[in-house]
Amino acid sequence: MIMKKINRREFIKKSIITATTVVTGMSTGFSCTKKKKLPGAKGKRVIVIGFDGMDPGLCENLMAEGRLPNLMKLRKQGGYRILGTSNPPQSPVAWANFINGAGPGSHGIFDFIHRDPERQVAPFFAAAETVAGQGYLEFGDHKIQLDFWPFNHKPSKTILKRQGVPFWDYLDQAGIESTFYNLPSNYPPSPSKYGNHQCLAGMGTPDLLGTYGTFQHFAENGPMKTKSTGGGMESRIIFNEDTSEPLMLEGPNNTLLNEPKPTLIEFLVHRDKKAQAAVIEIENQTLVLKKGGWSKWVNLDYTLSAPAVMPDKQIKGTCRFYLQEVSPNFRLYVTPINTNPRDPAIQLTEPPEFSKKMSEKLGLFYTTGFQEDHKALSKEVFTEDEYIEQADYVLLERVNLLNYALENYDDGLLFFYFSSTDLQAHMLWWDSEAEHPTRSRTEAKKYFSHLKKIYSHMDKIVGDLLKSHGENSHIIVMSDHGFSNFKRQFNLNSWLRDNGYIGPSDTTSILSDADWTATRAYGLGMNGLYLNLRKRERYGIVDPGQEREKLLEELTAKLEAVRDIDGREVIRKVHRADKIYSGQALQYAPDLIVGYSRDFRASWETCLGGITDKVIYDNNSAWSADHCMDASEVPGVLFSNRPLAEPDPSLEDLAPSILKEFGLKIPATMTGKNIFNEDHS
Repeated sequence: MIMKKINRREFIKKSIITATTVVTGMSTGFSCTKKKKLPGAKGKRVIVIGFDGMDPGLCENLMAEGRLPNLMKLRKQGGYRILGTSNPPQSPVAWANFINGAGPGSHGIFDFIHRDPERQVAPFFAAAETVAGQGYLEFGDHKIQLDFWPFNHKPSKTILKRQGVPFWDYLDQAGIESTFYNLPSNYPPSPSKYGNHQCLAGMGTPDLLGTYGTFQHFAENGPMKTKSTGGGMESRIIFNEDTSEPLMLEGPNNTLLNEPKPTLIEFLVHRDKKAQAAVIEIENQTLVLKKGGWSKWVNLDYTLSAPAVMPDKQIKGTCRFYLQEVSPNFRLYVTPINTNPRDPAIQLTEPPEFSKKMSEKLGLFYTTGFQEDHKALSKEVFTEDEYIEQADYVLLERVNLLNYALENYDDGLLFFYFSSTDLQAHMLWWDSEAEHPTRSRTEAKKYFSHLKKIYSHMDKIVGDLLKSHGENSHIIVMSDHGFSNFKRQFNLNSWLRDNGYIGPSDTTSILSDADWTATRAYGLGMNGLYLNLRKRERYGIVDPGQEREKLLEELTAKLEAVRDIDGREVIRKVHRADKIYSGQALQYAPDLIVGYSRDFRASWETCLGGITDKVIYDNNSAWSADHCMDASEVPGVLFSNRPLAEPDPSLEDLAPSILKEFGLKIPATMTGKNIFNEDHS
């Protein structure tokens, strides 16, 4: 229903005067000081802090400068090592190694993206799969599913693809409590059989649209018809006497329709150019924003219209509005539509009621896996400073959540994850005098300095934790990988085409126009190379015997010999999957893992099978740093307030070491080892 017109200027002025709260910015005074003391110890305490992407080189430089005093203290006590990462060093793979205490052959995640050999590629997200429902009854334009006899329809569901046994299952069985906050590679969260495990899912958790984060942007110079830009939707806003024409905030698809369509929530914007402010009316809520101001979290109720025989279904979401500009070009950013943790439409936590319990204390908060909106920066909807402000708010929320976690922690295992050291690094890292893809040398140094401040904030969080829990808890600080500049792209499929491994010679994508009768190898994902093997791939032509062996050796030698125009090594090492992986979950393993040298990474086009004219070319994205190189180039860090006995620990060692800390045996399925001195376990 279209809202009634009002006296716009009077309405705006009245709203601005009477509003009790206007969110104009976000605090960056991070702290994790506990608000109450721990009760008496009931048992063993282990606290693991995961700083995604924290880099050993940058840590060591900042420790030498005295900017990480708390981490330096742990180092002096013998509690610091460089931590070996996964191969390949991609976050879903790395965190799954941590979870299983074993490599990809145990959990079956080899990349962000896998291919289906039976459908000749058909890429899909490696860590989770949504399975379509089966069966329904038609009612006009609608369809309904009935899960009881005699219908027994099956609704769609999302399945966690990670295989093997997560190490917390052994704690759960032993009656030892564990709680994980924002854990990657665990959506939907795996169940707790004995009721001693809680988890808030992290990376991989979708927004309400089913994507991994789709912002919505409204501007006077936006496209007349809503345009999807890969990570965002951009629309034009039209004003009549400073009140907008009705705008639509897109929500989830109405899957109750025979032909699903997006649900929409209408809202209006009233602007006051003189006051540089605006009022937003949405679902009986009035938001007052000044230029540069952020709204609070806003409740959203999307309606899935049902057949007349049934009540409509309500899907609850939440978002925040950011008023970037009032004039001359009005611009309004809306965060991805997050699932409301008070009444989630998807399972955010194990047990399901855990998210509601958190929200009772914390209110609304980000629930998507990727929370820092790097896509808004890449698409030039955000400036760098706007991205930093939004990302710092994410960190502020995360610290509030850590306070909650510590207040509700008595004993057992507590794991807490921070994304700031990863997603801000992707956009702000630049430790080189070389030209940055999108910034001047001065700007590159400025924003890298901000990232260094983030490391200092993390150090303070560790210091607060050591003060409040260091005496009676084993505190472990770790990262899944490090970081490197990403200056040059390598299109693996273009190289394969140019060297006669993909046909025909004018192929533009392995997904659309490759001739599989003339294709012996192809790339997909960040690091994977696959042979077009007979009896494995649908249209395979490579014999799995001697021809396979010869081709693997040939590709390895040629790829490791590739040089850039200045003579630099592009690929540090090519790894054979059959030499580095073992286990029962090898179905989607690539044949070769391409480990790039620092500064180089697979091109954006390569990841989904695209082929470009050039093989090696500049990366011109604001996403100017990465870690999907060779594992030897980007190890992580490990700090502990207990001595470390192992000189070369890896991610796989953490799970068995934690189990030993609680007096449990290391399962035979784990390939990792205990890395702590036995007298402290």
